[in-house]
Amino acid sequence: MSAETLDTTILLRGRGAVPGIAEGEALVTRDTISGWGGVDPKTGTIIERRHELCGQSFKGKVLVFPGAKGSSGWSQYFHLTRTFGSNPIAMVFTAVNTKMALGAVVTRVPCVTECDQDPVDVIQTGDWVRVDGDAGTVEITRRR
Repeated sequence: MSAETLDTTILLRGRGAVPGIAEGEALVTRDTISGWGGVDPKTGTIIERRHELCGQSFKGKVLVFPGAKGSSGWSQYFHLTRTFGSNPIAMVFTAVNTKMALGAVVTRVPCVTECDQDPVDVIQTGDWVRVDGDAGTVEITRRR
């Protein structure tokens, strides 16, 4: 008898910050992310030494995180990830501030924020996530 793989689907409803639809594997952190000095824009790798994702790249992933920290340079570094092709394919974040709003716009990837549940608590690294910035929804598929 073979074991079946079951998929669990969870839907979060929030506010679309940047329009568009993208889906891919989630990379989740409970830590805010610093742009200037925290990210290598050429590779999309977190380089902040004390960050829980230090050494990991968000390139091609759905980045799920609480938000930005640091100066207004945050948006410049995330814009550079788009320029170098190392950007996340979508972002889901907990709280909007001016750094996040500008960073989301210049990165030009679908973004959803202010969800009905904290995405950092619900989504796990490796989940398949569909971000719909037009509808303000995040669909999570988890294999069990």
